[in-house]
Amino acid sequence: MATGDIKWFQQGLLDLGNKIHNLSSDALQLGIVTTTTVPTMATAAPHWGGTGTTNFATNQVGIGGGYTGPIALASVTWTNVSGVLTLRATDVVVPQNASGFSNGAWGIIYNNTDANKRAIGYVELSSAGTLSIVSGSFTIDFQGAGTDVLRITPA
Repeated sequence: MATGDIKWFQQGLLDLGNKIHNLSSDALQLGIVTTTTVPTMATAAPHWGGTGTTNFATNQVGIGGGYTGPIALASVTWTNVSGVLTLRATDVVVPQNASGFSNGAWGIIYNNTDANKRAIGYVELSSAGTLSIVSGSFTIDFQGAGTDVLRITPA
């Protein structure tokens, strides 16, 4: 997996099919974590501080200093774009701050509307856990045209 790649938890996609996530209306958030627990597509029941097997919130980078905790994804849309089901959101920007974190590794995307705060996917920020906002800001530039976070092409 390369920096910037977005992967989807198997459980997250299963939950999508089981009507747990409504990508059109649920509040999606992104929390930044350290390398303490490395996400994989097969991570068991991933969540953010709710109920599940793998609680990524316990490995969140320090808050304050530019990063105040999970970031609400903005301008989220779930639409059919020329036959491709597409989830879009505005790119995420975390500002530089001299007292900010320097151990970021993964961005965990989760459903904040869901009472269990189930995670849907993750993005690699620095597999070594060295992403820092101490000397500069960073942007999570979602893939593809139109800030595509997820594309499903029926076949």
